[in-house]
Amino acid sequence: MIGILYQILHAILGLLIIVLIVYVVISWLYAFDVVSRRNAFVNSVWRFCSAITDPFLRPLRRLIPPIAGVDLSVLVLVLILAITRDSVLPWLANLLRGGPIL
Repeated sequence: MIGILYQILHAILGLLIIVLIVYVVISWLYAFDVVSRRNAFVNSVWRFCSAITDPFLRPLRRLIPPIAGVDLSVLVLVLILAITRDSVLPWLANLLRGGPIL
């Protein structure tokens, strides 16, 4: 059971990282006028990514101000998610299986 929960959480965190990367790429495409905001497909992907990521980014944006117009909260969230997925989650699964603490 723990293995299944570990795999599900690992996949969810990985998908969230991918959605954050897509969010950043689309924001760059908008910023440099590579893609028009009137493009229906890109706009729907942007709204989906925004709806998924904004609840996680909003608290970080209050703590981390933009530096020279660059939003670093996305980078911080990707780092937090990657560390959680690759370090904390395996440690927690090992702990719940009865393994050593360290």
